[in-house]
Amino acid sequence: MLATTPEITPFSNEPLTDFSKEENVKAFQGALEKLERKFPLVVRLWIDGEELEGDSTFESKDPGQPARVVANCAQGGREHAMRAVAGAHKAFGTWAHKSPAERADLLFRAARALRLHKHEFSAMMVYEVGKNWVEADADTAEAIDFLEFYAREALRYGRRQPITPLPHENNEMQYLPLGVGAVIPPWNFPLAILAGMTTAALVAGNTVVLKPSSDSPGVAWMFVELLRDCGLPPGVLQFVPGPGGAVGNTLVEHPLVRFIAFTGSAQVGCEINEKAAKMREGQIWLKRVVAEMGGKDFTFVDEDADLDAAVKACYSAAFGYQGQKCSALSRLILHEKIHDAFLEKFLPLVEATQVGHPSDPKNYLGPLINEKALQKTLEYIEVGRQEGQLAAGGARVEGEGYYLKPTVFTGIERHHRLFKEEIFAPVLAVTKVKSFEEGVAAANDSVYGLTGSYFGRDEDKIEKARRDLYCGNLYINRKCTGAMVGGHPFGGFNLSGTDSKAGGRDYLLLFLQAKTLSRAR
Repeated sequence: MLATTPEITPFSNEPLTDFSKEENVKAFQGALEKLERKFPLVVRLWIDGEELEGDSTFESKDPGQPARVVANCAQGGREHAMRAVAGAHKAFGTWAHKSPAERADLLFRAARALRLHKHEFSAMMVYEVGKNWVEADADTAEAIDFLEFYAREALRYGRRQPITPLPHENNEMQYLPLGVGAVIPPWNFPLAILAGMTTAALVAGNTVVLKPSSDSPGVAWMFVELLRDCGLPPGVLQFVPGPGGAVGNTLVEHPLVRFIAFTGSAQVGCEINEKAAKMREGQIWLKRVVAEMGGKDFTFVDEDADLDAAVKACYSAAFGYQGQKCSALSRLILHEKIHDAFLEKFLPLVEATQVGHPSDPKNYLGPLINEKALQKTLEYIEVGRQEGQLAAGGARVEGEGYYLKPTVFTGIERHHRLFKEEIFAPVLAVTKVKSFEEGVAAANDSVYGLTGSYFGRDEDKIEKARRDLYCGNLYINRKCTGAMVGGHPFGGFNLSGTDSKAGGRDYLLLFLQAKTLSRAR
């Protein structure tokens, strides 16, 4: 990277849409209607700047109304993935030598374009993955934030780096791109995480083969088209939808792939890490794996907590986007002195939740992503009936769509499956503890370590909580979801991933390597 870069302007987060204003409601409703008229979108492969049909096609359906096909998607296979890697490898030589300012400018242009079309992208997420208006709008705003933030980070890393001066030598350190990367994003943040991982790699000077989730290829294609319209050169980004076995494994194992950026389940992340660690014929590097995986996230409400604030925060964290967030609250740990009082305030809120298609802004809870996810959750609910006491929900909402009532189980102990296993659905396990120390021990009793929160007023306990609660993102007296780019660098410990800290000042380092230059004088 070059040492001379433009002045870096301050970063600020994209404002969320205020849906209390009638003009914003009308604008979003208009975007929903406009998009619905275009269904089904046609999604193709994009390899070396050429749109391709693929080996076959598959349908992306509205999980709230499965009869509605939102996108017809071309499905790639192993040969497409191989061709895409070869094309990205060829394009790397040119793209890597672009200046940080040139690459950052692409992201700034994309941010402006996405800002102009934000309601259309949000509307697509309402239909394709079942997000309500607020959740979809926040996803799009976060994508804009990633573009703006990583563009500035590329400029910062492109500057001359601080280094200790030595006599008789001129020394410097530069950050260089790695090469071809495989980017494998999830469906639950189908725009924000996809945009963040992809553009972080690109702005650092790498080329990318992007394999979107098969549950959200429509919004992924919309973002690829936006980058193309903003001037992304052919070959720098390759787009290959398809099954994990044929496309994903090929990318992970290919000897020309230098790094893999993945967000998804712990099981798949561990499999990717294992495959990437094996040296292949012709491979001349150890592959770098950037993985953000699952969570079994906690909130510990202590005996002196503000119950009204805690109830509101826990409700949002547990049931926002149907609990389908790696950061979602799934273990609610309550001190015995406030256990009953908390639930008296909390359970009526859960039971009053309006469930239905998220295109109607009155509905807070939309559908689960697909039938498989719903059936798996119903199986966990049966486990919960055996382990604890059903306090709310526990049933499918009859009719079209994969809807489930928000569900709460009390009496869950630390050895129970509902306490241990990630469910990825609106199912909350409540555990009672007798002391602050027992609450901390319960919170830390997990193979995961992504997010958590503590509610309490005692400053000594708060300081102990800050020190002893073990997770990548810990919040005090606020909910455990809703990380903001720049303000809450995001990533977890243990089986929650490699603590990548997306949206933080360390993140671009994961896509760069340092070169030291010394010259005698």
